[in-house]
Amino acid sequence: MARRSRKKKTEQTYDKQLLEIFSKSPYQPFNYKQLAAKLNVTGAAERQKIRDAVDQLAASAVLVSANRGKYKLNPIHLEANAAEKMIQGKLQMKQTGKAYLIPENSDLEDIFIAANNTGKALNGDIVKVHLFPARRGKRQEGRVVEVVRRYRSIYVGTIRIAKNISYFVFDDTDIPFEVLVPSQALHKAKDGQKVVIRITEWPDNMRNPVGEVTRVLGYPGDNEVEMASILMDQNFNNEFPANVEAESAAIPLEIPEKELLQRRDFRNVFTMTIDPADAKDFDDAISFKDLGGGLYQVGVHIADVSYYVRPQTCIDAEAAERGTSVYLVDRTIPMLPEILCNQVCSLRPNEDKLCFSAVFEIDESAKIRKRWIGRTVIHSDRRFNYEEVQKIIEEKSGEYQEEILKLHQIAQQLRSARYEKGAINFNSEEVKFILDEKGRPIDVYIKEQKESNQLVEEFMLLANRSVAEYVGKVTPPEEAKAFVYRVHEQPMEEKITKFGQFIQQFGYSLQTKTRKGLAGSMNRLFEQVEGKGEEHLISQLAIRTMQRAVYTTHNVGHYGLGFKYYTHFTSPIRRYPDLMVHRLLTRYMNHKPSADAKALEEICKHSSDMEQRATEAERNSVKYKQAEYLMDKIGQTFNGLVSGVSKWGIWVQLDGSKCEGMVSVKSMKDDFYYLDEENYRYIGQRTGRTYQLGMPARVTIKNVDLARRQIDFMFVHED
Repeated sequence: MARRSRKKKTEQTYDKQLLEIFSKSPYQPFNYKQLAAKLNVTGAAERQKIRDAVDQLAASAVLVSANRGKYKLNPIHLEANAAEKMIQGKLQMKQTGKAYLIPENSDLEDIFIAANNTGKALNGDIVKVHLFPARRGKRQEGRVVEVVRRYRSIYVGTIRIAKNISYFVFDDTDIPFEVLVPSQALHKAKDGQKVVIRITEWPDNMRNPVGEVTRVLGYPGDNEVEMASILMDQNFNNEFPANVEAESAAIPLEIPEKELLQRRDFRNVFTMTIDPADAKDFDDAISFKDLGGGLYQVGVHIADVSYYVRPQTCIDAEAAERGTSVYLVDRTIPMLPEILCNQVCSLRPNEDKLCFSAVFEIDESAKIRKRWIGRTVIHSDRRFNYEEVQKIIEEKSGEYQEEILKLHQIAQQLRSARYEKGAINFNSEEVKFILDEKGRPIDVYIKEQKESNQLVEEFMLLANRSVAEYVGKVTPPEEAKAFVYRVHEQPMEEKITKFGQFIQQFGYSLQTKTRKGLAGSMNRLFEQVEGKGEEHLISQLAIRTMQRAVYTTHNVGHYGLGFKYYTHFTSPIRRYPDLMVHRLLTRYMNHKPSADAKALEEICKHSSDMEQRATEAERNSVKYKQAEYLMDKIGQTFNGLVSGVSKWGIWVQLDGSKCEGMVSVKSMKDDFYYLDEENYRYIGQRTGRTYQLGMPARVTIKNVDLARRQIDFMFVHED
C-alpha cells in the first residue's frame, strides 16, 4: 500500500516537472529521452515512468505529437491567457546568442531570452515575446513569437566568398550568426569587401537567413568606406533625394516685407550667436537689453524653420524620416539640405533672419518678471565662438563685454537655482580629434564644458521650459492640448537601491526618501568623487541607473533637469521634434483646436528612435577614429582606468585620449580569474589580484582591428 502511494507521488512529480519543461519551451518538441536528460534521470525504470507520463499527457491533449516520437505543448493551452503572457519590446542580443527584451513598459524588468528562443529576430528589432511561467528567485524568461518591426531594413558587414557558399558577417557584433548569400545575389562583390545587404528570405527550417548584396562599399579600413558603413548601418543617408534638393533650391532667399511687418522687430537690439568655432548652422541667438531699474530683457531667438519647411512637402517628409542631424567625427549629415541649414535658416551675422523667440524680462536676482513667446525678425551683430566668450568672461574685457558679463551673471544664477530645486549635475565628456588633411587623427583631447557653454545652455533650458509651460501648464490640466514634450522618467527604485548599496563600500551614501533629496545627494556624490580613483566608476554607474530621455505627448516631467514641463524648442535646424513644437505653437497661438495626439506620438517614437541611432553612429565614428589613432602605437604602454567588465574580459579606457580597449580573460596567464558580476570586478583565484571598474590600470596595446573598431590590450604588472 505504501509502495503504491509512493509510486503515485513520483508520477505526479514527473507530470509537474514535465509541464514546466514544455511551458518554458512551448514551441520546442521533445522526446522522452531528452526529457529524462533534462531531469537528470538515468535509470531505465525511471525513464519508463517519464515515457508513461508523456503518453498520459498526450492522451489528455495537454501535449500534441510533433514528429518521430517528439511532443510539444498543445497550442490551445498556449493560447489560453495569451494576452497576459505576451509582452512587446526591443530585443537586445548578445554575442553568445542569448538576448534580453527591453519592455516598452519601462516599469517592467528586462526579460531573458535563451539563444534557442530568439526565433527570426535580430538585434534591435521590436518583437512580441511569450512569457514562461515565473520561477522564484529567477529572472523572467520568454520566447520571441513575432517580429513586429525590424530595426534595420538593410545591413552592413563583410562578404566572405568560399568555394561552395558565400556568407555575410554583420558589422553588428551582437548578431551571432551569418547571412547566406547565393552566388547570383553577390552582384560583383568580392571576398573581404564591405557591402550592404537585405534579407530576402528566412525559411523555417534554417538557422540562418538568406540575403542579397544591394551595394558594394569597398574594402575595410578605408575612411570613406568605414564612415559610409557607420551611417548606413543606422539607416542614415549622406545624400538628399533629387526632389528634396529641387524644392530647397526653389526657396526664395529674400524675406517679403509683408512678413517682416507681421513680426516683433528685434533688429535694433544687441544680438549674438555663440557656437563651436567650426559650426556652420546657427539655429539660436541671444539678445540683451538693459531696461534700467535693475531689469533686463533677454531674448532667446530660434531660427524659424517652420516658415520655410511646410507640412506635406518633400523637404518635410525627408526631415521627418531623418529625425535629426548626425555628427560624425569628420563630417555632419544634416537633417535639412545645406541651402536651408547653412544659409536660409542659419542666423548668420549682419543678415535679417526670421525667428521664433522666447523673450524674458529678468531682474538682478534672475527672477523672471515677464515672458513673451512669438515670431520675430532679428539681425545678429556678432558671431562668437565659445573660446572667445570664455576669454571675455575670464578676463572681463573684450567686445560687448558688458552685455556678455551680465548674461553670464544671470546664467550662473539660473544654474544655481536649478540645482537648488533638484536638477542633477551629470558630468559628460566629449572626445574631440585633430585631423590631418586626409582625415587621419593626429591628436585627441577632451572638450571641457566651461562658463561660456553654461551661458548658452541655461538660456536654452529656460526657453525650452517656458515654451512647454506655455502650452502644458493650464487649468484645468485636462484642457491642455496635445504637445511634444521631452521627458525623462525617474529611475527604477531597484536600480537606485542597488547603486546606493554599491557606493557604500567606498564610504558614500544616497538620500533616497525624496526626489529632491536624491538629486542633492547625487550632486554631492559627484563633488566628493571628483579627482579620486573611483570617480569614473561611480559616474558611469550613476548614468546607468537613469532612464533614457525621449520625445512623447505624455508629459511626466524631466527628472534629470528637475522640470515639470520641458520640451525641445531651440534646435529646429537639426532636430525634427523642435520643428514640430514650432508648428504646434503657431497652431495654438492662432486658437486652432488640438492636434491629433496619436499622430504626434507616432512621430515622437520615430524621432526618439532616430536620435538613438544617431548617437550610436556618432559613438561608432569616435571608436573608429580612436582605433585609427592607436594604429601606429602598437607595443606602446599607457595608463588608464578599468571602464567595464564582461564575461569576455576587462575594458580599459586610456587616460587623456579616452580610447577604450579590452584585455581578454584568455590572455591573463598569471592566474585564473573569475567574474564577480555584482561588484563589477575580476578576482584572481590564486593571487587574489583584483581588477575592478574604476581602478587604475597599466596596459600595452597588443592589436588594433580597424574594420571592427576593436583595440586589444594586455595588462602590465610592475610588481
